[in-house]
Amino acid sequence: MIDREFQLDDDALMVAFGEQLGRALATFDGAVSVYLQGDLGAGKTTLSRGILRAFGHTGAVKSPTYTLVEPYEFVGRILYHFDLYRLGDPEELEYMGIRDYFAAPNICLIEWPERGAGLLPEADVSVHITVATIGRHIHLQSRLSLAI
Repeated sequence: MIDREFQLDDDALMVAFGEQLGRALATFDGAVSVYLQGDLGAGKTTLSRGILRAFGHTGAVKSPTYTLVEPYEFVGRILYHFDLYRLGDPEELEYMGIRDYFAAPNICLIEWPERGAGLLPEADVSVHITVATIGRHIHLQSRLSLAI
């Protein structure tokens, strides 16, 4: 189990950290679930942008607050970016076929995973972001052996 702390002083470093995490995630063939936790405005979507860039995405990345999930298709892999902030009840995830998203070789980035408690698989990687006096503090835990 990996348990590490990082201090990132600005958004550019958050994106770069996301790119590094994305490259590490790309080395795993199976389904990977990544929990992104933190208050509103902490930088979960900024981190997601970096992860997606590591896979070759060059467009905008917005939080799928209203759609709940945004797919990003790459050669041989799909990344699903979830934002469960507006989820009224975890049971709503059953109606959207949540279990189907967590199949190999998909990677699921999940903002506000606590809103889907009981229906989401256990996190392979958990990133908790807190706002610091300068920048952001990252607490990374992983069941995967990440080179990060």
